[in-house]
Amino acid sequence: MLTAADAQAFERCVADGGVALFPADTVYGLACDPESSAAVQRLYELKGRPADKPAAVMFFALDGALEALPELGPRTRAALGRLLPGGITVLVPNPQRRFALACGPEPETLGVRVPVSTALRTVSRPVLQSSANRAGLADPASIDAVVPELRRGADLVLDGGQLPGVSSTVLDLREYEGAGRWLVLREGAVPARWLCEALG
Repeated sequence: MLTAADAQAFERCVADGGVALFPADTVYGLACDPESSAAVQRLYELKGRPADKPAAVMFFALDGALEALPELGPRTRAALGRLLPGGITVLVPNPQRRFALACGPEPETLGVRVPVSTALRTVSRPVLQSSANRAGLADPASIDAVVPELRRGADLVLDGGQLPGVSSTVLDLREYEGAGRWLVLREGAVPARWLCEALG
C-alpha cells in the first residue's frame, strides 16, 4: 500500500526529470515529465520503445485533465466525466497540440488516462505514462514481474502490491463531439458493454 510520502516522492522524482516505476490501477507503469524531452527519451530507451510511438498523459484527478484541455467540447467533457477515473485510455482531439512529446506522429491526438483513486491522487502534475515492460513483452501486474533492467533503470520504484494485470481499454473519442461516434481500439480493463451504457 502506498503512502502520502510515496506520493510526494513520486511528484519530486517527476519534477526533477526522473523516471518513476509505479502502480497504476491496472498494471505497473513508468512515468516522467511529459514536457521534458530528456526524460521522455530516457523512458522510451528503458522500454526499448520506438521514439515515434505515442504514449498517454496521466492525470491523477479528472479536474486536472479537464483544466489542461480547455478546448474539449461539452459533449466530450461530459463523456470523460462518465468514463473517468477508470481503466481507460481515451483518445481525444488535441488541436492545440498540447503535450506534443506524448503524441508521436499525430500531434492533434492525445491519449488521456485518469486512474482510479490511489494514494497518488494527491499528485498535482500530469505525467507521461507507459506500461513498465520492455516493448512487446507482457504488462506487469507486480513489481517482481517488472524486468530487472527497468527496476534498476528507474530513479524511483514504488511497490503497490499485486494489480489486476489487464491493461487499460483504449477508446477513441475523436469524433464523439460532433458525430457521437466512438470506437474501442483495444479491449482491456473496461468492457465494451459498459462503454455502450456510458456513451450510448
